[in-house]
Amino acid sequence: MKVLVIEDDRSTADYVTSGLKEEGHDPDHATSGPMGLELACTRDYDAMVIDRMLPGIDGLSIVRALRSSGRDTPVIFLTSVSGLDDRVEGLEAGADDYLVKPFAFSELMARLNALARRSPLRKEETILKVGNLEMNLIARTVRRESREIDLQPREFRLLEYLMRNRGRVLTRTMLLERVWDFHFDPKTNVVETHVSRLRGKVDRPFATEMIKTIRGSGYVLNVPS
Repeated sequence: MKVLVIEDDRSTADYVTSGLKEEGHDPDHATSGPMGLELACTRDYDAMVIDRMLPGIDGLSIVRALRSSGRDTPVIFLTSVSGLDDRVEGLEAGADDYLVKPFAFSELMARLNALARRSPLRKEETILKVGNLEMNLIARTVRRESREIDLQPREFRLLEYLMRNRGRVLTRTMLLERVWDFHFDPKTNVVETHVSRLRGKVDRPFATEMIKTIRGSGYVLNVPS
């Protein structure tokens, strides 16, 4: 499952996201209400785990905004707000379940699995398109302007991550974690080297560049104007 975790407490967020990864799921983490709402409205998730007390926008407001916009992604409130009236308020706002802290990860996982059985999972993408760049995830092919581009496996994975996050600045740390599965800095220029090679294949043979360097921040894949 692709799961969005909106939680401002770092230790709780690390506990949940690490557990989800160990179970084979793919979590995204937002540390504030506005960040969480933006992710929830712009990406597809199979489930969301949301704290009620968040900076910027509280969890109740996030769920109400999602439901009013027609999004029916299953939501579990994970919160220390434990009164009966609070639980009722959370469910009436549109949440599907309510789990009070402290909690056991096994119970959270069981509740997520129950929600997944009740709701069809989002349809898995097989073709990614950004402008005139197209990636076939089944055939493992890449084309731009109908010209096939030969990529090595790591280059393919790097481009896939850039395409899935088009328009979003991806830091070096994010790339190391998602493309190389490194959760430490290897103190090498592996990211820079692979981005340069990818540019040589995806950008340089064509009239417009898609992969941009944002100085001091990271890299972004943009749709050519």
